[in-house]
Amino acid sequence: MDTPMAESTSNAVSSYWSSVLSGKSDEDREELLDRMLTRLALCDDSKLQDLLAKILPLSIAALASASTSLRNKVIEILSHVNKRVKHQLQIGLPLSDLWKLYLESSSAPMVRNFCIVYIEMAMDRVQKEEKQLIAPAFLANISKLPPQHQDILLRITSKVIGDCHISQVSDEVLEKYRILVGSKDCEIFLEFCLHTILYQPSSQSGGRPAGLSTFQCGRITGKHPLSSDMLRSEKSGMLNIIEALDLSPELVYPIYIAACADSHEPVLKKGEELLKKKASGVNLEDPNLISRLFLLFNGTAGSENIASEAKINPGSLTLRVRLMSIFCRSITAANSFPSTLQCIFGCIFGIDATSRLKQLGMEFTVWVFKHARMDQLKLMGPVILTGILKTLDNYSSLSSDAISRDTRSFCFQAIGSLAQRMPQLFRDKIDVATRLFDALKLEQQYLRLIVQEATNSLAVAYKDAPSKVLKDVELLLLQNSEVEQSEVRFCALRWATTLFDLKHCPSRFICMLGAADSKMDIREMALEGLFPGEDQIKTVSHSISTEYPKLSKMLNYILEQQPAMLDVRGIGDIKLLFPSKTYLAMIKFLLKCFDAEAAQTNLATDSEFSHSVERLCLLFEHAMAYEGSVELHASASKALITLGSHFPQMIASRYAEKVVWLKQYLSHLDYDTREAMARLLGIASSALPIASSSELIGELISSIGGTQKLRFEAQHGLLCALGYVTANCVLRNPPISESVLQSVLKCLVDLTNVESAAFASVAMQALGHIGICVPLPPLINDSTAVSTWTILREKLSKLLSGDDIKAIQKTVIALGHMCVKESSSANLSIALELIFSLCRSKVEDILFAAGEALSFLWGGVPVTTDVILKTNYSSLSMSSNFLMGDTSSSLPKLLSMEFQNDEDYHVTVRDAITRKLFDALLYSNRKEERCAGTVWLLSLTVYCGHHASIQQLLPDIQEAFSHLIGEQSELTQELASQGLSIVYEIGDESMKKNLVNALVGTLTGSGKRKRAVKLVEDTEVFREGSVGESPTGGKLSTYKELCNLANEMGQPDLIYKFMDLANYQASLNSKRGAAFGFSKIAKHAGDALKPYLRALVPRLVRYQYDPDKNVQDAMAHIWKSLVADSKQTIDEHLDLIFDDLLVQCGSRLWRSREACCLALADILQGRKFDQVEKHLKRIWIAAFRAMDDIKETVRNAGDRLCRAVASLTGRLCDVSLTPVLEARQTMAVVLPVLLTEGIMSKVDSVRKASIGMVTKLAKGAGVAIRPYLSDLVCCMLESLSSLEDQGMNYVELHAENVGIQTEKLENLRISIARGSPMWETLEFCIDVVDSHSLELLVPRLAQLVRSGIGLNTRVGVANFIVLLVQKVGVGIKPFTSILLRLLLPVVKDERSASSKRAFANACAIVLKYAAPSQAQKLIEDTSNLHSGDRNDQISCAILLKSYASTAADILNGYHTIIVPVLFVSRFEDDKIISSLYEELWEENMSSERITLQLYLAEIVTLINEGIMSSSWASKKKASQAICKLSEVLGESLSSHHNVLLTSLMKELPGRLWEGKDAVLNALSALCTSCHEAISASNPDAPNAILSLVSSACTKKTQKYRESAFCCLEKVIKAFNNPEFFNMVFPSLLEMGSSLAPTKSGQISLPDDVKADVPDSSPAALHEKILSCVTACIHVARIGDIINQQKNFIDLYLLSLSPTFPWTVKMSVFSSIKELCSKLHSAINNLQDSSMQTSITAFVHELFYTLSPEVLKSLRTIKIGQVHIAAAECLLELTNQYKAAPPIHWTELGFTNELLDLCEVEKSEQAKSLLKKCSDILGKLKQDIKP
Repeated sequence: MDTPMAESTSNAVSSYWSSVLSGKSDEDREELLDRMLTRLALCDDSKLQDLLAKILPLSIAALASASTSLRNKVIEILSHVNKRVKHQLQIGLPLSDLWKLYLESSSAPMVRNFCIVYIEMAMDRVQKEEKQLIAPAFLANISKLPPQHQDILLRITSKVIGDCHISQVSDEVLEKYRILVGSKDCEIFLEFCLHTILYQPSSQSGGRPAGLSTFQCGRITGKHPLSSDMLRSEKSGMLNIIEALDLSPELVYPIYIAACADSHEPVLKKGEELLKKKASGVNLEDPNLISRLFLLFNGTAGSENIASEAKINPGSLTLRVRLMSIFCRSITAANSFPSTLQCIFGCIFGIDATSRLKQLGMEFTVWVFKHARMDQLKLMGPVILTGILKTLDNYSSLSSDAISRDTRSFCFQAIGSLAQRMPQLFRDKIDVATRLFDALKLEQQYLRLIVQEATNSLAVAYKDAPSKVLKDVELLLLQNSEVEQSEVRFCALRWATTLFDLKHCPSRFICMLGAADSKMDIREMALEGLFPGEDQIKTVSHSISTEYPKLSKMLNYILEQQPAMLDVRGIGDIKLLFPSKTYLAMIKFLLKCFDAEAAQTNLATDSEFSHSVERLCLLFEHAMAYEGSVELHASASKALITLGSHFPQMIASRYAEKVVWLKQYLSHLDYDTREAMARLLGIASSALPIASSSELIGELISSIGGTQKLRFEAQHGLLCALGYVTANCVLRNPPISESVLQSVLKCLVDLTNVESAAFASVAMQALGHIGICVPLPPLINDSTAVSTWTILREKLSKLLSGDDIKAIQKTVIALGHMCVKESSSANLSIALELIFSLCRSKVEDILFAAGEALSFLWGGVPVTTDVILKTNYSSLSMSSNFLMGDTSSSLPKLLSMEFQNDEDYHVTVRDAITRKLFDALLYSNRKEERCAGTVWLLSLTVYCGHHASIQQLLPDIQEAFSHLIGEQSELTQELASQGLSIVYEIGDESMKKNLVNALVGTLTGSGKRKRAVKLVEDTEVFREGSVGESPTGGKLSTYKELCNLANEMGQPDLIYKFMDLANYQASLNSKRGAAFGFSKIAKHAGDALKPYLRALVPRLVRYQYDPDKNVQDAMAHIWKSLVADSKQTIDEHLDLIFDDLLVQCGSRLWRSREACCLALADILQGRKFDQVEKHLKRIWIAAFRAMDDIKETVRNAGDRLCRAVASLTGRLCDVSLTPVLEARQTMAVVLPVLLTEGIMSKVDSVRKASIGMVTKLAKGAGVAIRPYLSDLVCCMLESLSSLEDQGMNYVELHAENVGIQTEKLENLRISIARGSPMWETLEFCIDVVDSHSLELLVPRLAQLVRSGIGLNTRVGVANFIVLLVQKVGVGIKPFTSILLRLLLPVVKDERSASSKRAFANACAIVLKYAAPSQAQKLIEDTSNLHSGDRNDQISCAILLKSYASTAADILNGYHTIIVPVLFVSRFEDDKIISSLYEELWEENMSSERITLQLYLAEIVTLINEGIMSSSWASKKKASQAICKLSEVLGESLSSHHNVLLTSLMKELPGRLWEGKDAVLNALSALCTSCHEAISASNPDAPNAILSLVSSACTKKTQKYRESAFCCLEKVIKAFNNPEFFNMVFPSLLEMGSSLAPTKSGQISLPDDVKADVPDSSPAALHEKILSCVTACIHVARIGDIINQQKNFIDLYLLSLSPTFPWTVKMSVFSSIKELCSKLHSAINNLQDSSMQTSITAFVHELFYTLSPEVLKSLRTIKIGQVHIAAAECLLELTNQYKAAPPIHWTELGFTNELLDLCEVEKSEQAKSLLKKCSDILGKLKQDIKP
């Protein structure tokens, strides 16, 4: 190939390799490659890796050429490489270069192919770190690579992930992966991850793993199958990567689901974890996600247009089970046809479908039927329904395993859901309905409820079914209405009531059967189907008619079902044809049908209807069978009377033939049955011939008066029958004969006079029935006519005064009936007298019965004789229903009736009744008479209200009722108010207007004064028990009892208080009574009440919250009647309501105060600012006042009001809910009240509420609170102490007594305060501080710093300042001067440590922002405190510590001031103070030596000032500081020694003071460290110092002398001047001798262990003297020592005497050793023989003299360390003796003693030393002796 072509092909490779190969021909390149091959062949394996890094990329790059020979050469090289590296994994390949070459060779496919091969090979040979860093790069732009390369790179990456990321992913690697997020490359990677996780090592689907295709398997495995461990690692690593990438849940959800179904447990657990943690918020309505999930479930194996290797298998069983639970939560999944349908059928009919999967499939089916769109459901519904039915057929109802049970359950649920959504699927045939009803019978109990619900749901499907289908449904329901299983009966009845209306006879018959069911729910549903309530009628579908069926149709259907009903012979049988309850429902329903048809039919002309009535009678007669219940008999007999009221002739004729049948029921056990049958017998008698009627009457009389004693029931029935038969007979034309009537009357009168009250009342009732028809004729007895009234008067009087209430009721009503036709004034007077005698009765029923009787007497009652005799009439009250319901509902009916008995003779009766009511009863001083008058007046108004006479009395009636609404008796009140309502309704316009005015006046308290009631002794003023008892335990209720109590208490005027209280109670009663009337009148008054609303509404609102429940209810009645829209009315009158309630909050009456609080609490809810702006302050004040009320219930109401107004205020002040301007205005109103009257209140509950509110305001108000910050902050800070629990003060006072540390207690108090709402409020205030509010706040804080009291307040102020400065930062600069000037003295003056620290912190934080001049002055002033008293010193330390921790950068510039202070103050005597400064020093000074060197001049100056100070403490402290300086700096102190030395030497002479010994210590320390400088600067100074110290040694003070001797010792050692020996030793010798004990003060040391008693003062001094002698020996010349040898020996002998303690002896031993050492040195160094001889003599003398004394010490002292020191001393003496042995041996007297001591010595060390001494002496003795 020519060169130009070669050049063109080389452009595709990378720039680097281009540069290497460019410009060369193919021959040159081939030659180059040949050389490379040669190098490769000759290269050792150890160097092969480096060579391959250069050769391999170049060789592969050469493949871009088209030259065959060149390519062959490359292939040869690569073949060689493969052979060399194949089995040597340690030889690496240039991975990064190969990857670069791959990326840059996009147009050279061969290059890329070989690159990818060697990249795959290289990945196994690189380090883990490099591998995991390059793997993400493989994924970048992978979407643009060929599919084969994609697969290889994905497998490489997957392997790396499995190797490196099985446990975690580093941040560096993760950043590289994150670059992929959002790209197509990321999608490819995630898809590969999904396929990898789906892949399982062993397949159960014919060689292809579930969820994958053959092609996808190949992508995952490549050429080599993955091991189980490797696969697990890759999956775990992938999950870790995906978790770390934080991808959208919808992207990764399928991966997590697949992981949850994995066979590897770690992968499964990780999948579960990620599903919960990362995918809990996944959107299951995402169509793309659901589509992917369906693909996992269904696969594509069933698709025909896909290649076999690309077909995806359905997921594994575990995965599909998982997916089903997801589909059942997604509406999108329910609307994904055809995937949805495929999924369902895969579950139910799949080849590998398990029971569990079938169960889930049915559950999903239910979900689909509920949530699928109709267009989708139309496609799927029929198919799925077929599948469901097939599934039910495949499962036996006897299957017992849980999954099969659940599957069947879901099948039935699905049918129910589908029936509701697609009823048309079921409408054309009833096979599914039949199946469900059969299932209800056959399925086991656990499943019946599900089937029952499905069956009920299916009912709606047949609503509009064809008539033929409905007929089949009827038969089905009828068949199932009486089966054994209650669930079947329930469903049959439900279908009957749901599908069919009231007109449908078969369904109503099923309901009748259901009315007798044993299950209550079925019975109730059946009755509801027969007699739907008003609510149901209003809410039922318009398609269902509420009309009753025609009577004939209903009867025909019933007779079809029970033909035996037509059998007349069955009447009177024992057995019933239906159950009693069925009969009851049937009778009631048929009567409804009868009434409905009777209202629309001309009864006289409709023969069909008459025929139906006859058949109805037959049914009722069958119901009277012996087996029937009492209730059934009563209902059937009354039903016959109802028929008789409409068809009197037909019923009379029918039963005239059945008198015998009727008579048998006169002795029935049931009262109503006897009454009805007696009435029916009376009706029947009217159709009998007169003779037959008379004969019947005779039979009844003879039965009553017969000799045989009858049961009560029989006698009662006969009497009733006698009355009704006689009454009907006297009405006939012609009537019965007079003789028959006389016999009847005589019988009844005799019974009345003779029998008991019960029988007498029944007899009277019969007389009443007769009296309605005709006036009762006088009884003819022995030809004498006597009035019936006269005969009965006495008996009736006794009867009415008896105890039998029922008897009295019947009797008094009978009196009324008897007077209807009566014209005799005398008889009427007797009747009135008897009725009026009941005026004091307390039995309501009796009073109402008497009222009814008076109404009959008055005339104009709205009933006729036929109504009383021939209907189910019982009394006027029951007919009008005025006591049971609303009177107005009955009035129109009454108006239409004809008035009866309006003859003139009734005028007298009316006058008598009027006088009795208005003059005697209504204004009586006895409450029971007023009650009776009210009942009777109301009865007259109701029953005779439209009579002209009543119309004339209406003004008087209104006044009476208006007066009576104030009665204590609730009955009187309610009836009076009802009366007012009726008066309003029947009165004219002026009457109505006057009545409204009067009621409004009563409610608003402006009504006219009521007519006074005269009080007598026994007049009841209060209810018994309402005002307690008298002191003697008697009751207090009547006027007399109250007067007696007032007199007994010596306060006669107290009766007026009682009467005032009674009047108030009466006013309340009036309001309540007026409310009853008003609530009725308001319904009719309409616009007439509008002018009164302004006066009424505020009071009505208040009265609705009255503590009296009765008043509440009454006012609520008015409110509902008066106000249509409660909210609107309150809004319109809100200001009036607020004003009224706030005024009444201060009422003297507790009930008013309580009601106002409760009303305000409710009305405030949800109010806006403009509605409450004017009233908010007063409401808060009212709430606070109520919370402090004397009555507990008012306090509770006050608490509720406080909570309500607090909630409102919080909302109005919250800037997130309310405009800022309104929030500020609210704050301006509320905050001053809370701060002045709330928080400062003495009431705990008020304070707590106020603080809570203030906290809430501060939290929610935001910037709106800024104008009030100063007041709020100061109030909160003061409250920290003022509101603290007083118990803490008590504890503090007694803290010391119980061992509690004051500081700990203070910290506890402060901690509690910081957790209080006040502090929380302060923190909120900090958040909103700005520069303007700072100008107002800082002066107030400054004032509080000066004048605030209480620990919590003071600490709180300080802490608040700290927080404030932290918040505003540099904004505090204008105020730093005032704050610093204020805070420093406060810290100094504070006595509490906690408070001191808090203000110090505040001072420090302000210092941080202070100007340099202010800072310098503050630090200087602080430092100056160190020289003050103890408090000042502590203050200084605390301040400096705060500066160091808070304003360290400021403090660092002033170390020259504070370092000396810290250093010197460390040496205070007070340990607390010194520890504070010591802690400061350690915390702030890094190196002590360096710090002292840096600030030495300043420290020396301060020390010098201290020494020169007049304060002894300062002198001592400065002296100790010099000691420390000398110790730390040593010779470095020399530059300042002169100043210090001069000061010390000046201070040393003069008087002694406590602690002056520190000066001596300082002098000794200074001499020790600076002796050279002292000697150099002034040669005479050492002598002067020695002189001063020696002088100090002569002082008399013990401690000072000891220090002086110590100082002397150190000075001698420091200067090391031989002259000092002669200057000092004589005086030391003299002082030592002076300390020798005298006989009188001899110190005797015991020989035992107790010899270790501490030294006495002379002994201690002697010890110091010996130490000084030792120092003198150290510096002395040998000649001077020899000259003083005798004195030495004398001193040592003196010191070793038993009179001195062992400590002195220890010093002697040390001194002897020093002397021996000195002598030893002299012997070795001196050349002068004479001197050596003197030294030798001295040594011998020492040995001979001192050795015995030393041994003596060993024997007498029992202390181990003394023995060791003594043995060492003896050894030293022995060694010196050995070094200068005598010429002739001299026997030693202590040798034996030494040997003895060796034997008995316990200390091994001492024993060893003594043994050495003995050995030396023994050897020496042998050497000296010839």
